[in-house]
Amino acid sequence: MEFEGYPTFRVAACDLNGQMRGKRLPANQFPKLSEGTVRMPLSVLNVDIWGADIKDSPLVFETGDIDGILYPTDHGPVPMPWLGSPAALVPMWMYTDDGQPFAGDPRHALAAVLDRYAARGWRVEAAAEMEFYLVDDTDEGLAPPVNPISGRPINGHAILSIRQLDAFDAYFTELYEACEAMEIPAESAISEAGLGQFEINMTHRDAMAAADDVFLFKSAVKGLARKHGMAATFMAKPFAEDAGNGMHVHFSVLDAEGRNIFDNGGPEGTELLRHAVAGCLAGMAPSTLVFAPHGPSYDRIVPGAHAPIGACWAYENRTAAIRVPGGSPKARRIEHRVACGDNNPYLAMAMILGAALIGIEDAMEPPAPITGNAYALDLPSLEPDWASAIDRFESDPLVRRILPGELVENFCLTKRQELARLDTISESERWKVYLETV
Repeated sequence: MEFEGYPTFRVAACDLNGQMRGKRLPANQFPKLSEGTVRMPLSVLNVDIWGADIKDSPLVFETGDIDGILYPTDHGPVPMPWLGSPAALVPMWMYTDDGQPFAGDPRHALAAVLDRYAARGWRVEAAAEMEFYLVDDTDEGLAPPVNPISGRPINGHAILSIRQLDAFDAYFTELYEACEAMEIPAESAISEAGLGQFEINMTHRDAMAAADDVFLFKSAVKGLARKHGMAATFMAKPFAEDAGNGMHVHFSVLDAEGRNIFDNGGPEGTELLRHAVAGCLAGMAPSTLVFAPHGPSYDRIVPGAHAPIGACWAYENRTAAIRVPGGSPKARRIEHRVACGDNNPYLAMAMILGAALIGIEDAMEPPAPITGNAYALDLPSLEPDWASAIDRFESDPLVRRILPGELVENFCLTKRQELARLDTISESERWKVYLETV
């Protein structure tokens, strides 16, 4: 995208909750971005879901709340078509004054994992399947969106319904136009199982670009919904009796010659694939806090909710937490189906890909793949609640092999502060905290 024609632009980095934190600048400042002229407190990437500083955070009073430096990533600038006036967005990431990546920046955490693959001469390709709801939030509770054709709230589940998609054609047409302008490779859209729930899949590409896609896509989905008189949300469970939102991550690994290291020419995949699967299974419970980072996330990962809660794998079986899809052996890949839609994509991909690499490094062996209904099996489970997930994440050695200690500690401080404050808010009001912040 050319920058000319935009009187203002935004610079934004991703905080630990996946929210954009940054500044609005006039166009004449754009040429100076690569010079490190944009400064922002390091602590800003470690605020809670309400945007408040973390009590006792070492990033605030202990260090004088020092600044870091924002530099542009290689994904931008992009337009912001959900705004009323022309503006561009430049995705950034944080560095310290001595030029080192800031350990509390989740994008740097993913970069460090991908660097470990690169040290082996490997490159990770990934893509996400993004589930979200369109909702009406004009009353005191969430409700299904109004059908733009009939003018009445939708009242029927319509999985894979073309009629449901076409009812919201104006919204999806503008969303696809926005994705093209923002260089987000959106592919198929479907009407999902929930009332007003949809899913859009992304194209497989470099894993960092795939995480960037999710970060930007969420803003486009939510911003454009407001233009069309609705809200959009990636909350894990907007409606107690309906399907939850997930983010399924597909990934494969290519060697220096571009060969898929999971492909053995047959449906079963290579030994390296099995090691990677074993690592993903070993990392599943320790990573619960990343896959389900908010209090309401745990409404999705319960028995009977059609979301993976047990660590298992299978070939071509959508009830399993880890699925190896069928199809051409050249495209052999792993689908990780656990993360809720309200996650931070950089942290989620860092934990998924980091655990897979540990499985390869340690030559882990997975149990036998399951057959049949995973929900009916007695399996090792994810952490059952938010507090347990925080404790496990903080103490587990596998997590420390993937993420820097500073990030782990700050993330746990953040989550404990959020847990305490959420306990003061009635359950009927909690959706207002998360509707568009996740």
